Amino acid sequence: MVTAGTYGKAPRFGSRKRLRFLCGTLLETAERHGWRLEAWAVFANHYHWIGKSPGTEEEEISEMREVRDSLRDLTAELHRRGAIWVNGLDGTPERKVWHNFWDSALSYEKSYLARLRYVMENPVKHGLVTRAEHYPWCSAGWFQLRASAAFQKSLGTFKIDRLKVPDEF
Repeated sequence: MVTAGTYGKAPRFGSRKRLRFLCGTLLETAERHGWRLEAWAVFANHYHWIGKSPGTEEEEISEMREVRDSLRDLTAELHRRGAIWVNGLDGTPERKVWHNFWDSALSYEKSYLARLRYVMENPVKHGLVTRAEHYPWCSAGWFQLRASAAFQKSLGTFKIDRLKVPDEF
C-alpha cells in the first residue's frame, strides 16, 4: 500500500482536469513498471493505492530490495511527471509539488483486505461523495463492475475505522 501527499498539503490537483491527469498517470506508470493496481484513490492533495509488484503472481518474492527499487522508481516517475505537468499549468516550474510517500508491505490477508476497502472508501471518508463508486478517480466503481458479488459482500465486512494509515490531508 502506498500513500503520498503534496508538499504542505496544498491542493495542487484540485480540478477535474488535474485529477484526471494524476489518476491516468498513476495507472499508466504502474502498468509500465509492471505493477498491477488493485485499488486506488486520487485526491487534490494526496493519493493511496494498493498493488502487486512485478513477479508476485509467478513466484514468491525473495528479494524485497527489488520490490523497493521498483516501487521507488514508479513513485519517482509519477511524482516527476505530475510535478512537471501541474507546474507547467501554473507557470511555476521550480515549485516543489510532492512531500513524500509511505509504503507498507501487506503480507496478511485480513490486513490486505481491510486496506483494500479503506482505499476504495476513502472518497467517502473525506466527505467528497456519499458512495465511493460515484467518485471518478477511485477504483470503487471499477471494482463494483468487475468483482463478484460474493467478494464485494465479503470485503464490506472488514472494519476500517481503526486502521493506521497516513491520511491527515
